[in-house]
Amino acid sequence: MKDFVKMVLAVICGILILSIVSFFLTFAMIGAMAAAGSGKPVLPKSGVLSLDLSKVVIAEQSQDGGSLGSVNPASLFAGGEAPADIIGIWDAVQAVNAAAEDPAVKYIFLRTDGNASGVTALGELRVALERFRTASGKPVVSYMESPGSASLYLASVSDKIYMNSSLGLTPQFTGVGSQMYFLGDLLKRVGVNVQLIRHGKYKSAGEMYTRSSASPENREQYQRMIDSMWEVLGATIAESRGITVDDLDAAIEGLKLRLPQDFVDCRLVDELLDRKGLEDKLATLAVVDKYKDIKWIAFKDYVDAKVLPGKAKQKIAVIYADGEIIDGKGKTDIAGDRFASVIAKVAADSTVKAVVLRVNSPGGSVTASEKIKNELDRLQEVKPLVASYGDYAASGGYWISNRCDKIFSDATTLTGSIGVFGLVPDFSGTAKDIAHVGVESVTSHKHGDMFGLMRPLDAEEYDFMLSGIEAVYDRFTTLVSEGRGIPKETVDEIGQGRVWTGADALKINLVDEIGTLEDAIRYAATAAGDPDLAKWNVKGYPKPLSPMEQFLEMVGNAPKDEDVLVSALRKITKPQVFARMDTDIRIR
Repeated sequence: MKDFVKMVLAVICGILILSIVSFFLTFAMIGAMAAAGSGKPVLPKSGVLSLDLSKVVIAEQSQDGGSLGSVNPASLFAGGEAPADIIGIWDAVQAVNAAAEDPAVKYIFLRTDGNASGVTALGELRVALERFRTASGKPVVSYMESPGSASLYLASVSDKIYMNSSLGLTPQFTGVGSQMYFLGDLLKRVGVNVQLIRHGKYKSAGEMYTRSSASPENREQYQRMIDSMWEVLGATIAESRGITVDDLDAAIEGLKLRLPQDFVDCRLVDELLDRKGLEDKLATLAVVDKYKDIKWIAFKDYVDAKVLPGKAKQKIAVIYADGEIIDGKGKTDIAGDRFASVIAKVAADSTVKAVVLRVNSPGGSVTASEKIKNELDRLQEVKPLVASYGDYAASGGYWISNRCDKIFSDATTLTGSIGVFGLVPDFSGTAKDIAHVGVESVTSHKHGDMFGLMRPLDAEEYDFMLSGIEAVYDRFTTLVSEGRGIPKETVDEIGQGRVWTGADALKINLVDEIGTLEDAIRYAATAAGDPDLAKWNVKGYPKPLSPMEQFLEMVGNAPKDEDVLVSALRKITKPQVFARMDTDIRIR
C-alpha cells in the first residue's frame, strides 16, 4: 500500500513539475517569437506589394509586437493554420498612401478570398486603393476564387479582376443577408421566462429571448438596413465595373452567377486564368521574364517598414472604443472605468491638441456609457473632439459619441439604436419542472426577492423596472437632442430603438458626413490649427495588448469568440439594463 501511495504521489508531482515547466516554456516561446519579429523588415529594392486578405485582417487597431504582435497566443498551440496578421485601418491606409509615392512598389496585387475584415474597414481600404491608382498611375490587380459581396466590393476598385477558371468553385455572390436567432420557444421548453422591459418599438435586441420570430417592426428595420447596405455596395460595384445596378441586380436575382464564365459574361471579372496564366500576367506587369523573378513585398512587412511612429511633439490622439461597453476595469472591450481613466489622461496631456473618438461598438452597459460620456464632455471643454464610426456606433456607442464636434460615418455603419431595454430572467420553471428543485424565499419586505430570479415580476415590480427604463430613455433622447441640435420630439420619432445605416443616418442628422477615419483625423488636425498630417504624431489609445497580455487574458477569462447563441444565453444569467443592439450583420 505504501508503495502504491508513493507511486501515485510521484506521478502527481511529475505532472505538476511538467505543467510548471511547460507554462514557463510557453512564456519563453511567446516572448522569443515576439522579439524575433520586432525588428524592422528589409524590403526589396523593387517589387510587388501583396495584400492577401486570408492572411491579413484589417481591424480597428494594429497589435503591438512587430510581425508576430498580431498572433493570438492560443493559436500557437492549436495546431491549426497560422493566424492572420491584424493591421489597424489607419496603419493600412497609411501604408497604401506610402506605396503610391514609393517607386519601389510596381503595383498592388490583391487577393480577396478568405476575407475576415468588416465591410466598413474594407470600404476605407477601398478609398485608399482608389487614391493609390489615381495618384500614382500604378495598377491594382485582383484575383479571386469564390467571390462574395464584400470581396467583390473591394476587388471592384482594381484595374483588372482575374478569377480562377475551375468549375468546382462555389461563388457566394448572392446579395447581402443576415440571420436573426430567436430563443423564445427553446427557453420556454426549459422553463426559463425572460421578462423584457423596453422603450422603443424597434428596440428589438431583447426579442431574441421572448419570441420565436421577428416582430413586424424588427423585420422592417432589418430589411431597411440590409437594403441600405446593398445600395452602397451594389452601386459601387456597378459603377466601377461599368454596368448598371439593374443589370447587377438581375444577375443576382436570377442566379446567373454560378460558373466562373458567368462573372466574365456579366462583366464582373475581366478574365479567367489558371495558375500558370495568372503567374504569366503578374510577371508581365512586374516587367520580369518569369514569375519566380518577382520580388514580393508582404503587406504586413510594408506596414512595419513604412508606417513609423510619429516624431512630432504635437499629437492627435485616436481613442479606439472597440467592442461591447462593459462595467469595470477589464482590459478587453470598452470597460467603463478603464476607458474613463484613459480619456482623462488624454485630456490632461498638453501635447495632445485634438482627439478622434473611433467608435466600433454595438453599445452595452448604460452605467459605463455614462461614465465614458462624462469624461468625453470634460475633454471636449479643452480640445477638439471628432467622432469616426466603424461597423457599429449604436445604442451605447452612439450615447458616448453623439455630442462630438463632428461625426464621420461610413455609409454602411450601423448607428442610432436610441433605445433601452432590460432583461429579468425567471428560472422558477426550470427549477420546478426540469430540475425538480423546490425554491422558497424568506424576505424582510414584500419585494425582497424581486431579483432572486426564481419568480416572475408582479405588476408593481414591472412598473418599477419600466419607470427606470423610461428615465434612461429620456436621458438618452435629451443627450441626442442637445448634442445634435434636434428637437427632442424628432429624436423620439427617429429613435424608438431603431438602427440606421450611416447613409440613412446622414439624412436624419444623426451623423454629419460620410467619411473615413483618415477624414476624421484630418478634420481634427485642421481644428487644432494645421491640416498637414505630416506635422502631427497620430497616436492610438489605449495601447493594444501585447502577446503576453493576450495570453494572460486567455488563461484568466472565458474565450471571447464564442458562438452567437452561447453569447446570447450568457446575457440572461442576471437582471440587466442595456443600451445595446444585438445585431450581428456580417458581409462576406
